[in-house]
Amino acid sequence: MKSIEIRINEDSRIPKYKQIVDSIIADIAKGKIKIGVKIPSINELSESCYLSRDTVEKAYKNLKERKIIESVKGKGYYTTKTDLISKLNIFFLVNKPSTYKMEIYNSFVDAIGINAHVNMYIYHCDEYLFINALERNLGAYDYYVIMPHFRDINSNHVSYTDDVIKIVEKIPKDKLIMLDNTKPIIKGKYGTIYQDFKKDIYNALKEGLEKIRKYEKIILVYPTKSANPYPRRILHGFQQFCQEYDFDFEILEEIYEDMELTSKDVYIAIQERDLVNLVRQVRSNNLILGQDIGIISYNETPLKELLGITVISTDFKAMGESAAYMVLKNKKESVKNVFKYIERNSL
Repeated sequence: MKSIEIRINEDSRIPKYKQIVDSIIADIAKGKIKIGVKIPSINELSESCYLSRDTVEKAYKNLKERKIIESVKGKGYYTTKTDLISKLNIFFLVNKPSTYKMEIYNSFVDAIGINAHVNMYIYHCDEYLFINALERNLGAYDYYVIMPHFRDINSNHVSYTDDVIKIVEKIPKDKLIMLDNTKPIIKGKYGTIYQDFKKDIYNALKEGLEKIRKYEKIILVYPTKSANPYPRRILHGFQQFCQEYDFDFEILEEIYEDMELTSKDVYIAIQERDLVNLVRQVRSNNLILGQDIGIISYNETPLKELLGITVISTDFKAMGESAAYMVLKNKKESVKNVFKYIERNSL
């Protein structure tokens, strides 16, 4: 059994058990510790590194939970984490498992290619799950690709909290790629591909101004109490557009059953269930979509293209590809992602 060199920095505020975990993972990733080999027992490592048995035991427990090592009864501990020996190991943290976020992830994986291993985690806009996922995996990956979107106690969208900023600051900036949402106060030079939610919706609606003008009122269906809330900057950009171009407008929480549908209204639906409910009611009232009632949907999908729904949308595929490019080329740039107005028959 080859001895393991554990690097402990006595001056660091990082807990000793965490330094053991980081050291072992780093050596596996670099090939210094081979997969399937026996590593020292808790007592052996405790004695050789002058650490308490409890500290080493906590480190080994963490490594076992992450399936990096396993214990074989009567024999000892062995390394098992084969995916850590990939050329690149990437931690991909997503706020929700929506069609759009999966498109970003899939385009990222496709663009990265076969010489990398990407582990995806979903935190469901929950601050605690986000922080816990990062804390458990700091030091284990070559890159951290994260999408920061959270909900507060009132189910409103929050881009960051103090605790989120603290944990993000612990990620080495040369290993950090931030997607979809960014925070300028985070120190250092890191990669980011972001949406400008306020300007994006304003500019997209401005692009469709000629068609929108044939309607008398614009109605934004903006859910404020959602498990996966949307940035309020969308709301602000919509209000700015309506005020500058003198449109009568209204903001609804959802598409209700038995809506009072009025000819010459145009709706902007953010959530797909509202889009489906609205289209159903337009048809049941024998109204003509694109003439009596206009519909614009937020975020593109193949189904909306098939149904002829006008959309305003960021380019999710481009976002994933840009993130992969930054990883592969080791770029640290701030890039605003492409946002498009796609006109179809519903307007």
